[in-house]
Amino acid sequence: MSRSSTRLTTAAAAAVSALTMVAVGVTTATGAPAAAAACGALFDDFSYSSHTDGNLGAHGWQVRSSAGGPGVPGARWAPEGITFPTSDGDKVMQLAASTNGTGAGTTQTEIVQGNRRFLEGTYASRIRFSDAPSSGADGDHVNQTFFTISPLRYDNDPIYSELDFSEYLPNGGWGEAGPINFQTSWHTYTPDPWYAENKNNSQRRSINGWHTVVSTVSAGHVKYYVDGALVADHDRSGPFDVYPRQAMSLNFNQWFIDTAGHSGGTSTYLQQVDWVYYAKDQVLSPSTAVANAAGFRSSGVRFKDDIGSGSCTSNPPPATTTTTAQPPAGGTWAPGTFYAVGAQVTYGGASYRCLQQHTAIVSWEPPVTPALWQRV
Repeated sequence: MSRSSTRLTTAAAAAVSALTMVAVGVTTATGAPAAAAACGALFDDFSYSSHTDGNLGAHGWQVRSSAGGPGVPGARWAPEGITFPTSDGDKVMQLAASTNGTGAGTTQTEIVQGNRRFLEGTYASRIRFSDAPSSGADGDHVNQTFFTISPLRYDNDPIYSELDFSEYLPNGGWGEAGPINFQTSWHTYTPDPWYAENKNNSQRRSINGWHTVVSTVSAGHVKYYVDGALVADHDRSGPFDVYPRQAMSLNFNQWFIDTAGHSGGTSTYLQQVDWVYYAKDQVLSPSTAVANAAGFRSSGVRFKDDIGSGSCTSNPPPATTTTTAQPPAGGTWAPGTFYAVGAQVTYGGASYRCLQQHTAIVSWEPPVTPALWQRV
């Protein structure tokens, strides 16, 4: 998992492996830049002086300093770890994370578009991932990321939404050997004891260096691309719905899963971001998204944000109805049972109709989950 909680443990990773989706062929619209502009877009090539640059906050970015997960207990989220050096003639955003193998000696970095207005459309970013530290010994379980997320209101929140466009673990972690890059679409989770409902794909290869990460979110599909190649397509089928159900924040961070791989001294890892682009409610091919970003730069546009000014709307499609696993009408509600939309159960002497497909667990009883059940 990302940022607001811990990620998959070895046991959880094994439990969801059967749900991992394989990449499939895809036809993408090449939507014109003019159409994307009409719907609203965010573009930033990170031409800032420092994490205290007034334009950074004015442009909606929040640099994290608050304590808490994910990562090593006791670690500090360090605003000064966000810098803007020049690389190949252009300003880039750099996230530095360091550890000496202790919580008190660990710093992590995160930057967020905190206004939750990101849902359907095309997401793209050019990111430099690092296999080795810029200084110190190698081997740490570091996570270099790009993702969207909503708050988890409570355990197993049925409208929790999170899309991990890229979580790169150069040295592995969560019981997996590295290097490995994950794409994960989330339905919900409980942090303690750990329980997760998601779909994920991964590539077991190095992506050290610059890469373009693109994702499209539309019509019940979340499609993930690395350097123009489709690597995952997560849809609404299966025992739970991983298509996002509410608007999310847009985030980059770099953090340590644990200190198990540390071998002494202080090690510092760098993740760099050249630019980020979001075209609201438009499905663009990876090449079109990259071309649009290049077009902003060539015309001298360093920052653009008119999300919400266009006429497009963003509404998730209704959840699909699954008939193959629907329980008999009038059955008694039971944890561990998959319920399709429209299924009817009894609980505590009352009857309920399922509003959203899900697998029932303890704490999701019909009377206390109005997002899942309607009394009839």
